[in-house]
Amino acid sequence: MIKNFDELLNIAISKGPKIVSVACAQDDDVLRAIKVAYEKGIIKGILVGDVPKIQAISKEIGLDLSEFELIHIEDLAAASLKAVELVSTGKADLVMKGLVDTAVILKAVLNKEVGLRTGNVLSHVAVFDIPTYHKILTVTDAAMNIAPDLKTKKQIIENALVVTRALEIEIPNVGIIAAKEKVNPAMPATVDAGELVRMNQEGEITGCKVGGPFALDNAVSKEAAKIKGIKDPMAGDVDIIVGPTIEANNILYKALNFLANAKSAGIIVGAKAPIVLTSRADSDESKLNSIALGVLMTAI
Repeated sequence: MIKNFDELLNIAISKGPKIVSVACAQDDDVLRAIKVAYEKGIIKGILVGDVPKIQAISKEIGLDLSEFELIHIEDLAAASLKAVELVSTGKADLVMKGLVDTAVILKAVLNKEVGLRTGNVLSHVAVFDIPTYHKILTVTDAAMNIAPDLKTKKQIIENALVVTRALEIEIPNVGIIAAKEKVNPAMPATVDAGELVRMNQEGEITGCKVGGPFALDNAVSKEAAKIKGIKDPMAGDVDIIVGPTIEANNILYKALNFLANAKSAGIIVGAKAPIVLTSRADSDESKLNSIALGVLMTAI
């Protein structure tokens, strides 16, 4: 099991370099992350976007572009499509979102001719190294699926398992989060939690242990679970948090990043290749961690 992001980076170095194509690469934090990832031997790069802007930023941050392929496309949609095409044609191993809206790059990913669609649900998986938690914590889905139904939540769990496999977590504990710890027909999130636990017990969801419904406190705190009388052995020890809606998940994602001093990485799973996707407000360190996570996923 990878215990922290220092280990993640070291293992990514041993697996690299992989080729990343960056869509709309004219972004300061993205290029800073690319610079460090290249210098550590994690990646080689193809930078697609407004080349004069890429060159100007690179000069300012000291990124030597002589080892990078540059493709000049100013239009954001066209640049995104080209970056995705480089992966679908085998010229790159993973794609990274630069200075472009998520909806634009996802449209390219889902393009029927050159995209990376598989027919599976795409979902965002965030990985956190949190000072106050005893191991790496995964949160899903904070960016893609607005109000997932039961079938979608099953696939969201399965996508998260691809990430935990890359993190060398053998049998992850999956906690389904709601506002209450008991199934209540008036609260759909608790009903879904009960069904997902049943599906896991009956072999419809494999490769993990599913528990819930949990409130967030007893999912991550054994003390809170003890006080509330929660007997589930995975209480206080989850590896994966599956929240009820995009709002709840996104709030947790940003609270961990901006209030809890957590280190983070973000990736889209369910396509033919990893899609490195972070918020534009995320730091260059978060983007570097996300690149490293993507590299690990190409190696499994």
